Amino acid sequence: MANVYVEARPKGRPQGSHIDDYVVEDHADHVLGTFKTQQEAIDWAKSKGHAPHVARVRHLNDKKKPESLADGLKANV
Repeated sequence: MANVYVEARPKGRPQGSHIDDYVVEDHADHVLGTFKTQQEAIDWAKSKGHAPHVARVRHLNDKKKPESLADGLKANV
């Protein structure tokens, strides 16, 4: 089962601005599919046997370095 990433587009948009669509990408940023809703993207990825990861606000483009909630909590302590 390959990891894929569900991300809002356009990339790099200011927080709170309009989301045009959602894409499912592989680790090399290849777009595998484009969808109107995040749920459609997740459902499609699962139906193809992928393990979808939903992007939070991402300030890094390196998908090989997973962001961890625990790391974020430690930074705020």
